[in-house]
Amino acid sequence: MEIVLNGTVHPLGEVQSIAELVAQLDLTHKAIAVAVNRSVITRQKWDEYRLQDHDQVDVVRAIGGG
Repeated sequence: MEIVLNGTVHPLGEVQSIAELVAQLDLTHKAIAVAVNRSVITRQKWDEYRLQDHDQVDVVRAIGGG
């Protein structure tokens, strides 16, 4: 199965949920937002949300600065 992650084709392998994808990307403890097919998925639903083949996934990381 493959998804499009931030505009690039990304094979999923064993990953099925958003939480598993975030862990695979080593972003578990980062301030991020995730959208699937242009719909934001709240962090509370990451464990239960199952990714599908060809989903468009956008991961945005918050970066502070001044």
